[in-house]
Amino acid sequence: MGRIVAICMSTKKGIQKKEIEETNLIEKFGLEGDAHGGDWHRQVSLLSYESIENFKDKGAEVDFGSFGENLIVQGIDFSSLSIGKRVAGENFELEVTQIGKECHTRCSIYTKMGDCIMPREGVFAVVIKGGHIKKNDKIEIKE
Repeated sequence: MGRIVAICMSTKKGIQKKEIEETNLIEKFGLEGDAHGGDWHRQVSLLSYESIENFKDKGAEVDFGSFGENLIVQGIDFSSLSIGKRVAGENFELEVTQIGKECHTRCSIYTKMGDCIMPREGVFAVVIKGGHIKKNDKIEIKE
């Protein structure tokens, strides 16, 4: 069992996502108002809190949203999930569609640190069941 530590979104592509307290997950779209939402396979991006903290321990100066992630979750290692796996909370359900991503251009995090965790530890999902979410909501891997 995990919990949502932070929810991040941006209204424009190409800018860092900012933390918000709560929002709606919209079926077949993503986070309400997020620039990356839409009818495609990367509606929601997830990254584990532990991955971010481990990266900070290496000297990275990053905040929630720095990697373009929507949901930061404590207690679930997303990099160990497989495509098709589902994660859910009381009001929502997501299906993993992609593990990591190719970075065509090196982001500012990579330029400064020589590494970035999103390409190998971030996951992307589609919204199977929408609903209201907020910080500290529980989230778990569905069996």
